[in-house]
Amino acid sequence: MGSALIEISNQLAAAAERAGSSVVNVGGRSHGSSSGIHWRRDVVVTANHTVKRDEDIAVTLPDGRSLKATLVGRDGGTDVAVLKVEGLGESPAQFSDASDTRVGNLALVLGRHQENGLMASLGAVSLVADSRRTWAGGTLDHYIRLDVALYSGSSGGSVVDVEGRIIGMATAALSRVAPLTVPVSTVNRVAATLLEKGHIPRGYLGIGLQPVSIPTDLKIKLSLANTNGIIVLSVEPGGPAERGGLMIGDILVTLEGHLLEQTDDLQAVLNADAVGKSRKVQAIRGGKLVELSVQIAERPRRS
Repeated sequence: MGSALIEISNQLAAAAERAGSSVVNVGGRSHGSSSGIHWRRDVVVTANHTVKRDEDIAVTLPDGRSLKATLVGRDGGTDVAVLKVEGLGESPAQFSDASDTRVGNLALVLGRHQENGLMASLGAVSLVADSRRTWAGGTLDHYIRLDVALYSGSSGGSVVDVEGRIIGMATAALSRVAPLTVPVSTVNRVAATLLEKGHIPRGYLGIGLQPVSIPTDLKIKLSLANTNGIIVLSVEPGGPAERGGLMIGDILVTLEGHLLEQTDDLQAVLNADAVGKSRKVQAIRGGKLVELSVQIAERPRRS
């Protein structure tokens, strides 16, 4: 038993050393710092909630050097912020597809303290689920919850398997229950958009909505799978919904085949990929089912 424990211990230490070469310290707030991952050439990703300023951001590397970082963009929905660090070079990180992650797998969370260097905590994967929308409005391609202590300054660091491969970024901001992993595929998707556009486009219809129950007899009459729909309470003049023919009092039941029972169901479909595209909307109007085509606009950004 002793030799087996020593072997496991050495394997975990080797995994931390291997993955730790891509973990950096991020100075993006007045008090304390957080961690980040050298994700690709001259690019660091970190937890958005830990970056409290848009300028004067520094990144401390494993060799102790400090480099100036520029904030490219941030997405509160997935808690991902992207930093450009000139001269950082190629990333030594090795990545793993989170779809292979199972409940019970051991996982290391690696962060980097500005003065004390690499820090690690060990735990298990406590929950694995399919794609899920976060309370902040983003979508995680896989929902991976961790039974692990996330020490101060570790948010934005890497979640690592026992072979030293990064399965995602650690964050304490997207769940009140336990730390989550923002999987590699989600970080790649968000980072690519931020590097291209500087922000994450959100779909926009220009309507006010509220969930309502659909009477059983109407549900049977129209052969609906919905128990609820979302009723249109207001329509913005000249907005996408009005141009597409939606009216106050319409009860939306599907958008491009996706059931709409709560407002969150609609927001989940109005992602960046939908912007600029026409989508089929089914709605109850006057006791009948109507189908309309609405072109999704980009949600106006707050100035």
